[in-house]
Amino acid sequence: MHNSILILSDDKHDTENLLNLLDQKEGGEFNVECLTKLSSAIVRLKNHGIDAIILDLLLPDSYGIETFDQLFASAPHIPIVILSETDEEAIAKKAVEHGAKAYLSQGHFIGNIVPLTLRNIIQSKKTEANFYQEKERAEIALNSIGDAVICTNLLGQINYLNIAAEKMTGWTKEESNGQPIEKVFKIVNRTTRQPPEHNPVYLALEQDQVKGLRPDTVLLCKDGSEVSIEDSSSPIHNWDGKITGAVVVFHDVTEALSMTMKMAHLAQHDFLTNLPNRVLLNDRVSQAINHSERSNSQFALLFLDLDNFKNINDLLGHAVGDELLKSVAERLIHCVRKCDTVSRQGGDEFLILLAECVSGDDASIAADKILAELNHPHFITDRNLHITCSIGISVYPKDGLDADTLIKSADSAMYLAKEKGDNNYQFCTDEMNRNANQRLTIETNLRFSLDHHELILLYQPKINLKNGEIVGVEALLRSTRRELLNIAPKHLIKVAEDCGLIVPLGRWVIREACFQAKKWLASGTTFGSVAVNVSVIEFHQKNFISDIKATLKDTHLEPCYLELEITESVLMNNVESSRSLLNELKNLGIKLAVDDFGTGYSSLSYLKLFPLNVLKIDQSFVSDITSSSDTNIISAIVSMGKGLKLKVIAEGIETKSHLAFLQALDCEDGQGFLFSPPISANEFAKLSATKIKPWLHLISQVKTPAKVKVSKDHQVKLSV
Repeated sequence: MHNSILILSDDKHDTENLLNLLDQKEGGEFNVECLTKLSSAIVRLKNHGIDAIILDLLLPDSYGIETFDQLFASAPHIPIVILSETDEEAIAKKAVEHGAKAYLSQGHFIGNIVPLTLRNIIQSKKTEANFYQEKERAEIALNSIGDAVICTNLLGQINYLNIAAEKMTGWTKEESNGQPIEKVFKIVNRTTRQPPEHNPVYLALEQDQVKGLRPDTVLLCKDGSEVSIEDSSSPIHNWDGKITGAVVVFHDVTEALSMTMKMAHLAQHDFLTNLPNRVLLNDRVSQAINHSERSNSQFALLFLDLDNFKNINDLLGHAVGDELLKSVAERLIHCVRKCDTVSRQGGDEFLILLAECVSGDDASIAADKILAELNHPHFITDRNLHITCSIGISVYPKDGLDADTLIKSADSAMYLAKEKGDNNYQFCTDEMNRNANQRLTIETNLRFSLDHHELILLYQPKINLKNGEIVGVEALLRSTRRELLNIAPKHLIKVAEDCGLIVPLGRWVIREACFQAKKWLASGTTFGSVAVNVSVIEFHQKNFISDIKATLKDTHLEPCYLELEITESVLMNNVESSRSLLNELKNLGIKLAVDDFGTGYSSLSYLKLFPLNVLKIDQSFVSDITSSSDTNIISAIVSMGKGLKLKVIAEGIETKSHLAFLQALDCEDGQGFLFSPPISANEFAKLSATKIKPWLHLISQVKTPAKVKVSKDHQVKLSV
């Protein structure tokens, strides 16, 4: 059956895009008519045959909300979808309040969103047309095809189940009739196994509001099985506006949760050995530090590097080398306690966290045991292989007060062990600890830079990986002070966080970036939006929101030109607090991005709670994108981003290979040294004004790697 669509717009580009998205081949779903004037449309609508209208509010003979009001008055029975410019979103929302069914951003029609939107509103309108002939519950059920639907009366007693609800609960419509909602729709928390304090159906009836469940809710079915669900409960009103009952709509999210858990495991574990990777180890070390501070205890880190492992790879091949690494991993696990952590850092390096060491002797005993165990032959592919290792040991708090310092101290001690000969271990020396004084030097110079205006911002463009357009820019802090020129930016930020400078530094960066964005706007420089990183300490400052408001007011910058990048670990630190803060920022009109996505612990269910615009793939995955594990992670993130209607941008694109893989995985945007290093504001303005960008030939010439295969279910395979 065909659906007739009227496109009312004089924008040829938008009209052409819409026609391409709405398949009009013989037997297709949509027949499309196009008009450019409101007056012509009103005449056309006097005749029947239009199922939905796509309306541009800016027409030759009408403009703004009046356009919608006139059209709606002439055909109130036909659903209307608004086309809106980004800066006209307020008018589009007002049109929705006046009766429009939805609005779409002009020039940004992604995938099947247009036909899907039309399909949904047409179906909704057809259902609404039968409203007076059917019971009120029929509308809800028909509008919820595919989801389970349960309706109740004012007392919360069930009077309807659709087929999906029957299948999920195990109750038939006849069995459930008259039963209290909590008996059929029996829900508990996945972890505590306790039911919610207030059933969402009763809350919807009492408060006359839509109510949802926590994302960790489980439905207990009649046969004893369990299903992870997401739901919402809404009151049902009659034509007099009185509540006559409630409806709960829910669906199975078990598969989505499984995918989230799988992705989290991939992000936190080494693909070859299945040991925790550097991300998970850092978290375990942070936990150990917190525990040691509370209990006044110590722990040790062992940095282990295999001796002459390269020779095995060169002589016997990487396949044999990989099997040897797996054998080493198994033996290391058996050498330590269950409370300890064995991790692989990459290559032939392993880090071992020995929790709660009474003294350095405990670390010595563990190191001796490891040296002896690894020295036994490894039987790999019909041959006995011999391997030894060198171990460096650091002890908290003597050798460092944070994970980075402890790892570096253990790493330095490991190199000392190698210098003294293979197959031995060394503790971090006092001389190594003196390197910590460098942190004090950095702090001193950082304070001087802030006080004496020796800080600058550089800007790295964000590029659309399909057409090469600049879609945004990230502001990056640098110091002009000679003593800090060779210090890695991440190290500067870490020191700033430790010494309490991060808040004034962050405030300066945001203000400077906003001033620069306003200058670019005044000069006609195209930059999309300017992104600024926000640390966990800044984000949870009491005056963070008020400072942002004051900065926008002082710089006269519209909020839509500012993007704040927040790491997922910051968001998950306090979900409710983070959600509240993000909603405030979103309401201001600021864009929000999750930085370094994939390295933390956010789940799909929690991610949906946050009002985000962008997911940024951490550069650690991009740098190793040619490995199947990191490729799978990136593919999963891209798929998740599209599912949540978020932009996905990859960081750290440095080679053509990185670009080719990301294009193959349909990653939308990216940034990195392949396109441009961080540059000054003036250099960026010149670059933006250049019609032919220097990276266009890279984007157009790079071919999809032959060994990347992305299946329909977004599984990535690497062929040899």
